[in-house]
Amino acid sequence: MELIFLGTGAGVPAKERNVSSVALQLLAERGTTWLFDCGEATQHQILYTPIKPRRIEKIFITHLHGDHIFGLPGLLGSRSFQSGETDLTVYGPKGLKEYILTSLSLSKTHLKYRLHIHEIEKEGTLFEDEEFKVIVKKLEHGIDSFGYRIVEKDLPGTLLVNELKKLAIPPGPIYQKIKAGEMVTLDDGRVINGNDFIGPSQKGRVITILGDTRYCENSLELALDANILVHEATFCADDETLAYEYYHSTTSQAATIAKRANVKNLILTHISSRYQNEEVKRLEDEAKEIFPPTSLASDLYTCNVGR
Repeated sequence: MELIFLGTGAGVPAKERNVSSVALQLLAERGTTWLFDCGEATQHQILYTPIKPRRIEKIFITHLHGDHIFGLPGLLGSRSFQSGETDLTVYGPKGLKEYILTSLSLSKTHLKYRLHIHEIEKEGTLFEDEEFKVIVKKLEHGIDSFGYRIVEKDLPGTLLVNELKKLAIPPGPIYQKIKAGEMVTLDDGRVINGNDFIGPSQKGRVITILGDTRYCENSLELALDANILVHEATFCADDETLAYEYYHSTTSQAATIAKRANVKNLILTHISSRYQNEEVKRLEDEAKEIFPPTSLASDLYTCNVGR
């Protein structure tokens, strides 16, 4: 599991920062990539990464401001030209379907894969299968903006092979039954409980990726005990009034959410172009004063999400 920041700027593209997009690489877990927001030139940024557009399985849009969606029609079209044939689902606020279908229709773009568009109607579980669950909550922005909590389900413990060998139980199909936790009768008549030979389960990881927002309680709920919180920090700590007026957050507000939510690591993104050079370091330092395990993402910054 790996996060790749394709764009970390706010509002408009800048020389050092493209507009918003974050990729979650799930190659080991499910052989796919999930994308969060798709600002202008996201597919150009992808060219500098290992990401394969044909492997993009899901795209989660936080809100419909242009710096988060203007790259979407182009990426959807290019995916067809790059051997993308599997289904793709796009999630986001009401209005997303009209935007996508109108863009594709007017540009006469034909997709070779099935595109599913899911407009968010309520908070709660947005997606769930055997491996992952995605929870969505509304944030506080000028338009509908959402945050996503990606929960990896706990993995079953490993089979305690050495313990089985101590009992002279040789490898074979019987190991599958034991690993499934079944009651197994051996050839010599012994009966063993498979659960006694399975190690502790591995705790699933949690990643929270928030859209643009003021400081709000839903951010805290989405971030609770997360391994990684990706939070916007459009403004420095001194510009709290300005941040409130524009429905954004400061570095100190993002760090406070991280601390209150007991997250393991905070990554700041959506940085205003008004902050350059040494001022960028200042933004990170402000957050670290409140929450030390903080990083400020730059374009193409990559973060491995360990267990």
